[in-house]
Amino acid sequence: MLQLSELKIAVIGLGYVGLPLAVEFGKKKPVVGFDIHQKRIDELRSGQDHTLEVSPEELKKAEYLQFSADLDTLKSCNFFIVTVPTPIDEFKQPDLTPLIKASQSIAQVLKAGDVVVYESTVYPGATEESCIPVLEQVSGLKFNQDFFAGYSPERINPGDKLHRVTNILKITSGSTPEVADFVDQVYNLIIEAGTHKAASIKVAEAAKVIENTQRDVNIALINELAVIFNKIGIDTEAVLKAAGTKWNFLPFRPGLVGGHCIGVDPYYLTHKAQAIGYHPEIILAGRRLNDAMGAYVVTQLVKGMIKKKIQVEGAKVLVLGLSFKENCPDIRNTKIIDIVHELQEYHIQADVYDPWVDAAEAEHEYNIIPVQQLEQGQYDAVILAVAHDQFKAMGAAEIRALGKAEHILYDLKYVLDQSESDIRL
Repeated sequence: MLQLSELKIAVIGLGYVGLPLAVEFGKKKPVVGFDIHQKRIDELRSGQDHTLEVSPEELKKAEYLQFSADLDTLKSCNFFIVTVPTPIDEFKQPDLTPLIKASQSIAQVLKAGDVVVYESTVYPGATEESCIPVLEQVSGLKFNQDFFAGYSPERINPGDKLHRVTNILKITSGSTPEVADFVDQVYNLIIEAGTHKAASIKVAEAAKVIENTQRDVNIALINELAVIFNKIGIDTEAVLKAAGTKWNFLPFRPGLVGGHCIGVDPYYLTHKAQAIGYHPEIILAGRRLNDAMGAYVVTQLVKGMIKKKIQVEGAKVLVLGLSFKENCPDIRNTKIIDIVHELQEYHIQADVYDPWVDAAEAEHEYNIIPVQQLEQGQYDAVILAVAHDQFKAMGAAEIRALGKAEHILYDLKYVLDQSESDIRL
């Protein structure tokens, strides 16, 4: 069995999850941070991280960390951590392609005694049913005899400078009791908050996928309540503040549900449920409701414009924010794009402004070219879609100055007081 003193780690995938992990391990043990994109490797070697998850100072502290896009560099490693994306396809089905390709690559350098740990979000059973067979087939080694596996779900929250990889409690698991103990010991080298050793790999997989499913369903409930309260004519935030005075009322808020976790993970669980013959009701209902919120926002906006006798067709609307959450450059699965597309359905010109987002990435991912400067008096409506600190600092007067003499200000994120906007979710 592998010993901690022999440990040489490879982190496969250097995005929002992999890089912080590689940096922390790189302060204690030899680590190869591997990514298939040479541009990413060059960036990190230069001491920069465009995701802003790791500062140049933090990168310098990882003295045992090297970056590489060359698979041969991994031959000396014996503990592989897989942190590649697990997205959904256009039919909202799990896309395990990155996971399978990562497994194929690792299998080419896998040796007897090595351990492979997956962190990517999957449905219960995916590690042992989809990944392990690839490792066996390509490497020619036997699972739980020649090599071993574990699962330790990521809990990274992009843009969050308070909850970091080291102070978030970590779930660990292994393919045998001995391996589970070893995987737990490895993560305890860097996880200050401690670990929770799950009973099995499947339990750890299931724990991860329900964390975000629970949040998704709760937000769906609040979104539905917001629709009801809007029809009644009462302010949703005022209701939630009043209800929040009870000690056990959960502090969820309505809004768009995007990003790489909450809007994606439930589909992994429902896929597995349907595969075993069960049709999930509540989970899929919550997904449908949350996925429809972009269209609902635009419907509210158009109604507001009509009431003010603002010409809808040919109107100009400014959307403040494109990232999936505040103070973060991450645009993966952002639901702001739903608003933009829905506005275009009404033949409305939608300009997007986001000081956090890389314009080239926005154009590549969504065919959107964000405006680089804000001009006053240009817009028939302004949607405050993401609560970036920059937008909060602007205040109502500065934001309203972007609109024409007659315009609509829609505060989607409760950044402003109720009296300062025309519409709130």
